[in-house]
Amino acid sequence: MTIDSSGPILFPQGFLWGAATAAYQIEGAAAEDGRGPSIWDVFSHTPGKTRNGETGDRACDHYHRLEEDLDLIAGLVPHYRFSVSWTRILPDGTGVINQKGVDFYNRLIDGLIARGVTPWVTMYHWDLPQALHDKGGWTSRESVAWFDHYAQTLLKLFSDRVKNWIIINEPSTQTFLGYGIGVHAPGLRGEADYAAATHHMNLAIGSAYRLAKAYDRGLNVGSSYVLMPVFAAEDGGDSGSVAILDALWNRNHYDPLFTGTYPEATRAAFAPFILEGDAEKLNTALDFVGIQHYSPAYARRDENGLFGINFGQGPDTFEKTDIGWPIDPPAFHGALMDQVARYGDHRMIITENGIALFDRMEAGKVNDTRRIGYYRQYLAQVHRAIADGARIDGYFVWSLLDNYEWSEGYSMRFGLVYVDYETCIRTAKDSYRWYAQTVRNNGLTQTQKDAA
Repeated sequence: MTIDSSGPILFPQGFLWGAATAAYQIEGAAAEDGRGPSIWDVFSHTPGKTRNGETGDRACDHYHRLEEDLDLIAGLVPHYRFSVSWTRILPDGTGVINQKGVDFYNRLIDGLIARGVTPWVTMYHWDLPQALHDKGGWTSRESVAWFDHYAQTLLKLFSDRVKNWIIINEPSTQTFLGYGIGVHAPGLRGEADYAAATHHMNLAIGSAYRLAKAYDRGLNVGSSYVLMPVFAAEDGGDSGSVAILDALWNRNHYDPLFTGTYPEATRAAFAPFILEGDAEKLNTALDFVGIQHYSPAYARRDENGLFGINFGQGPDTFEKTDIGWPIDPPAFHGALMDQVARYGDHRMIITENGIALFDRMEAGKVNDTRRIGYYRQYLAQVHRAIADGARIDGYFVWSLLDNYEWSEGYSMRFGLVYVDYETCIRTAKDSYRWYAQTVRNNGLTQTQKDAA
């Protein structure tokens, strides 16, 4: 297979095309219809924790604009990934089911299916119930049992129609930012809280996978992880700092998943939390591994940083996104091939990839040609990795909608659909139409593809 990133992008027959969102980032209705508070509700309402004090209280108002958003999804992709708000289903995390929350997700799932769109459900996208955080949250080993109960609840409610499940979204982002350096919810800091939360999330993934497969062997169950290639920074980077940052963002989750052990660079930090038999619980043959990638990172020494490292400066040779992240598509290809070299043949799905731009509406349109160029380049590298032997079965853009971007508030726009945050009016960007056409092109027969 060959591909010209400026020409038609044609993938193997059966390749999955989708778009993704997350509950707290789009739903709004934070205190409506019985939903309980999550750690992000509390964190975002704490002064000084988010840009301009912005919260997800309304976000994109998806909860009240569901039918409109369902039509946008159906006009774009045949697969849609969304997360369930834990506290909309179980307001205190483990107790009585909130029927109004169930009703909302039933409308969403049924609405997708009625429009010919396959639902992919992320069980957990960072919104731990505050009631469980008050009991120790992910730093407590009890969190594995809490998550099992939640996962089983979702399976009982929705697996008659939902066959594709993602257990936890980007555990390394939550553990590093939320438990290591405190800039995300719940705002904890330090190596011990980081290691405890990381280990318990890893255990929860293995436990929930086995629970789901015991419930229904036919379910397609995976979990999504950051894949961030790490290089030495020009301002104080070396091989040691690269190994640690790579462990924090990548290997502290992939290594346990594939080998049952933690990488040498951080292994000592996990020792207090590992019990006999944990290696077997960690080592899990998921049905697929979700890969989430935005840019490479550059590691430097920092005695005040977590494990003595921090992010540093990369070379000035790369174009950057509007928020300063380097655009280096070949590094993505390299990281994908490194996954195969490290862990052997395994099924991967790109469950997030995208670019944040300071998009502007002009004359009722959003001409985001830079986003289209980004997607062309990154899809070309996915295609190249497939040609080089990586088993990659699908690709989900981040994101369907501009949305609440955690501690950065509403400053970053990743969406294919522009959202006016004052009115919540949606406007499809040029990238929406381009991606929809790309998906349609890949629905052609093989003869038509060859002709193209």
